Amino acid sequence: MPVRSMLSVRLGERRLKITELARQTGISRGTLTRLYHDEADRVDLDVLARLCAALGCTVADLLEYRAEV
Repeated sequence: MPVRSMLSVRLGERRLKITELARQTGISRGTLTRLYHDEADRVDLDVLARLCAALGCTVADLLEYRAEV
C-alpha cells in the first residue's frame, strides 16, 4: 500500500503507549492498534484531527506516501 501510517514512530518519539493515547483522545484502542501496525485500510478525518491535536503534529507527520515503482 503506498500510504503508510507513521503512528508507531510518533509514539516512539514521545515514549507514549497506545492505551494512554486512547485515553487522551477517546479513539478506540483497536483503531489505534491498526494504525500503529499499519493495518488500517481507512482513517476518519476526525481521528486524524484528534491524533494531530494530541501529538502536536500534522497529518503529514502521521501518514507517508510512497509511490510504488
